[in-house]
Amino acid sequence: MSGPNGDPHVPAGGSGDEDGDSFGEEEYAAINSMLDQINSCLDHLEEKNDHLHACLRELLESNRQTRLEFQQQSKQQHTEPHVQGSQPPV
Repeated sequence: MSGPNGDPHVPAGGSGDEDGDSFGEEEYAAINSMLDQINSCLDHLEEKNDHLHACLRELLESNRQTRLEFQQQSKQQHTEPHVQGSQPPV
């Protein structure tokens, strides 16, 4: 059941502090430590994501270059028999 301000009702003499807080310094320190660990994990994931993004962009550029080279070679092979003209295509 909720208190008058919508806060959870903590029975008198319960596990709360003398000030009425439901968390002590140890609990706040534990939560803070967990948040630091989560933040550290998120930073690590962001670094991995940035590295992966860079690798994928490099792969994309490499594939574009390879495709262009292949298209140029293909064009040259198709135009060479027409330039010579003396031999029909096989």
